[in-house]
Amino acid sequence: MKIKNDDVVQIGELAESLGVTTRTIRYYEEIGLMSPPDRLDGGMRVYTKNDVRRLKFILKLKDLGITLKEMQELADIYKAYKNPDKIMPKLLTIYDKHINKIDEKISNLSSLRQDIVKYRTQIQELIAEQEQQS
Repeated sequence: MKIKNDDVVQIGELAESLGVTTRTIRYYEEIGLMSPPDRLDGGMRVYTKNDVRRLKFILKLKDLGITLKEMQELADIYKAYKNPDKIMPKLLTIYDKHINKIDEKISNLSSLRQDIVKYRTQIQELIAEQEQQS
């Protein structure tokens, strides 16, 4: 395959620029999150601007807490329908699930904070009592 070098990036460069490993990129290809890349005559993987954009999107979803399984579900819906309108309801469901998880974590952290403040106050009172007795 003859490709102008400015149009593509090799797997090592792509991995380094996005802070992931080449194995991660290959894994995303294996599980179908990314399409198999084009290859040069020597077999070297090369990625187009669209491939880079897709990988950045996958990494952003991962940062948001979307699981690989959920990403695969979205990818499967998109492949089946080629219509973003079919993906949006599923994406909203996934986002709602993550919002609920975050709310639960916030509640748990708030409860933990209250307990720590309570224990801290008890320790301060105990120290104050000991100082008065001395």
